[in-house]
Amino acid sequence: MVTRKHADGVVQDPSDEAVATFVALQAAGPDTIGKVYMAMLEGAGDLGSEVVQFVAERIAEDVRTQHEIIECRNPTELVHIQHRFLQKAFDQYSAETGKLVKMSKDLVHTALRTATA
Repeated sequence: MVTRKHADGVVQDPSDEAVATFVALQAAGPDTIGKVYMAMLEGAGDLGSEVVQFVAERIAEDVRTQHEIIECRNPTELVHIQHRFLQKAFDQYSAETGKLVKMSKDLVHTALRTATA
């Protein structure tokens, strides 16, 4: 096992766990690997659905903002509309990135739990 020393102690190298898991999967045989692939495919479908839903919501937000801009007659209001749009987009993209990272992590953990069940 590879370890790295830090000022606060010794930390296990995260790649060791991944390598050990893949070695165990190879030893487990094709049935187990098939279960892992199915779990990964199901999770990938969930990820894809999440991305499509997010993009649809962002497009709807873009269209709403375009209508507000077209109807705007005041430069101060225009700046406010643009600021609100950019802030909301930043917040939504940040939240979605976090959600997709968590979903990806959960997907891998679920697939690996499937392999050991």
